[in-house]
Amino acid sequence: MTSAFYIPTVNLMGAGCLTDAADAIQSHGFKNGLVVTDKILNEIGVVEKVTALLAERGVMTAIFDGTQPNPTIGNVEAGLAILEAHNCDFVISLGGGSPHDCAKGIALVAANGGKIGDYEGVDQSAKAQLPLIAINTTAGTASEMTRFCIITDEERHIKMAIVDKNTTPLISVNDPELMLAKPKSLTAATGMDALTHAVEAYVSIAASPITDAVAIKAIELIQAHLRTAVNDGQNLEAREQMAYAQFMAGMAFNNASLGYVHAMAHQLGGFYDLPHGVCNAVILPHVQKYNVQVSASRLRDVAKAMGVNVDNLSAEQGAEAAIEAIQVLSKDVGIPAGLEALGVKADDFPVLAENALKDACGFTNPKQATHEEICEIFRSAM
Repeated sequence: MTSAFYIPTVNLMGAGCLTDAADAIQSHGFKNGLVVTDKILNEIGVVEKVTALLAERGVMTAIFDGTQPNPTIGNVEAGLAILEAHNCDFVISLGGGSPHDCAKGIALVAANGGKIGDYEGVDQSAKAQLPLIAINTTAGTASEMTRFCIITDEERHIKMAIVDKNTTPLISVNDPELMLAKPKSLTAATGMDALTHAVEAYVSIAASPITDAVAIKAIELIQAHLRTAVNDGQNLEAREQMAYAQFMAGMAFNNASLGYVHAMAHQLGGFYDLPHGVCNAVILPHVQKYNVQVSASRLRDVAKAMGVNVDNLSAEQGAEAAIEAIQVLSKDVGIPAGLEALGVKADDFPVLAENALKDACGFTNPKQATHEEICEIFRSAM
């Protein structure tokens, strides 16, 4: 079986690498960039820090700070209008997964034309997006280095999964100094998002020895450092290790894809406007209970990566231990216990399940489910 491995050309890591990113942008000869971010990062001065570094190097910037937590078609269109008005020749995404996804949507349409909805699905674009430099401020989504772009269609109340090699950023930047002092709830949600990426990639039918290696290492690092990052937001070592963990989890799912956790979480986010990482964290153990039917030995490996002694455990026992370890970590970092606490309604399960089965992320789940089985997983997660 053949496979392809996607990753940005350059990936800058470590404390202080933001300056290296500014130098790299200058060396590429870019002149006028659109910074895609959110209002909070603009208000607290992070955007100004980045634009000042670029101005020192003769690179001008325009700013779109209207990205919503679940970026929408409207966000993409608004950012694209600013890009066109300022004749920008490249895009900078600054923030977590939301600005990165919004920026990908803007850059993809800028290069290919049409509407962002035209690119829903897998590899629907004809050519590469406008050059994108993705500067990360959270440790979780890995959107700064993936070919995944998730945009909410406000009219249909669903999240569109755009999986396209042409949305891969040119340069990814993970400077843990930008991740310090992030709120506990955000750190927890993004960290559990990264864990979900690693677990889903490891049990995916598209997994390979390369993705297996980085997925398992990511799980080990998350188990070792997420609690510290949540409880001590100024701990640079924990922040840096989580940055590496989420990046490796991104390497894994960017190439092995995902499963029903993401397919289902996308529907919750699009329907109720809920935080993606929290939805993933709540659903993750319940989907893995379903996957035990075919992935018990792989989930036993997950348990070992999470620090469980599996020497005397069968595959099924190890899988149960993995699920328990996931639930313990989730509880320790303050994730809600179930979907009911998030305002999810059981009456909505049929439409949520219907849309989840259409989501491209579910196609690589190790076992394909029926509509009723997806509804049952939703019920078990309440």
